[in-house]
Amino acid sequence: MTELKNLDLRTDALARRVVKDETVSVEFAAAEGELMSLEGPNRYGRGDALITGSTGERWVVSRERFDAKYLPTDAALAHGEAGAYRNRPAVVLAKQMNEAFSLARSADGDVLRGAAGDWVMQYAPGDYGVVQAARFAKVYRLAD
Repeated sequence: MTELKNLDLRTDALARRVVKDETVSVEFAAAEGELMSLEGPNRYGRGDALITGSTGERWVVSRERFDAKYLPTDAALAHGEAGAYRNRPAVVLAKQMNEAFSLARSADGDVLRGAAGDWVMQYAPGDYGVVQAARFAKVYRLAD
């Protein structure tokens, strides 16, 4: 398994600019804990978003990132209440990997693992994720 460190997809010729398009179900953590995603552990704090994607996968988004990236799908739902949310379209960098790999979500963050064919996502410098190939095909598209 390849361990990815100091990754910067901004300078990688094989990286692609992609946009996610998905409605998700969200709950907010009442206390600290850990959720096991398909790619590895996701620790969370009180108030962080516990997300279930349209394809059934679960993951965590810090409250600060969630508030900036997601909007309620129903005008009657106050931001921060449990319910359905849609991501704001934003271009991120992605690279499909040809072998199994691991990388930290952030400096000293949870270590995620991916299989050959899965995608490394770079949301910002030092901010990473892993998306399985089948899920990537369903919820991401190339950016214009």
